[in-house]
Amino acid sequence: MGEHAPTSAGPRDASSRIDTSVPHSARIWNYWLGGKDHYAADRAAGDEVLARIPDIVHGARAERDFLVRAVRHLVDEMGIRQFLDVGTGLPTMNNTHEVAQRLAPQSRIVYVDNDPLVLAHARALLTSTPEGATDYIHADLRDPGTILAESARTLDFAEPIGLMLLGVVNHVVDDAESYSAVADLVAALPRGSYLVLTHSTAEIHGEPMREAMREINERGGTPITARSRKQIEGYFAGTQLLDPGVVSCSLWRPDTTDVGDPFEVYLFGGVGRIG
Repeated sequence: MGEHAPTSAGPRDASSRIDTSVPHSARIWNYWLGGKDHYAADRAAGDEVLARIPDIVHGARAERDFLVRAVRHLVDEMGIRQFLDVGTGLPTMNNTHEVAQRLAPQSRIVYVDNDPLVLAHARALLTSTPEGATDYIHADLRDPGTILAESARTLDFAEPIGLMLLGVVNHVVDDAESYSAVADLVAALPRGSYLVLTHSTAEIHGEPMREAMREINERGGTPITARSRKQIEGYFAGTQLLDPGVVSCSLWRPDTTDVGDPFEVYLFGGVGRIG
């Protein structure tokens, strides 16, 4: 275990608040990635999306591969040793701390999510190396004040931090609220920090993607929206976007050892340097 235990409620308290009758994005994602932490409502919603967009699973995997490449770049090339991962989702392979601490065991990572199921599984996110540290905060992206205050127990805000916002901003459907939350987090980070962000878009699949999102929203699941490349670029205001900018996750500095050419997926992402 890392230096800190999960904050707020414990896993048993969290489990009692889990509503299995409505689909949840983290559990649908887990279903698509072949995990075991999902229920009938999640599988039904996930299957309806798959019927409209058969390559949705490829997009989910492409985003995870993007996380690995982005963290590897920040640790190896930029010397980042701290990460704030908001909208963590359920633990799976190659979580942020695993990638970072394989390269730099002294890395410190704070995870943040507002899903009781993620809190119930938080111990899997706290398997830190002895040299480093991990922590988990049960909080919402729309409450940056709480995130910043609680993460300061583990992270040193005088040193650069990698802010990971993967597939979470698309769950804040109000544009002004989403831009404000991201801007508040970015503004609190020191020069030399980085913003790593991915977001769902309908620019690849068009109406089938919008219809799939409407269906999930109507089922009472986690609200979700698609935004354009230009809108996604707006979250990087005040940062210097690294090449190749905001692109399909699969096209952001793909590994040269990959077999075949990567193709565009419905998740766009980018990395921006702060300050």
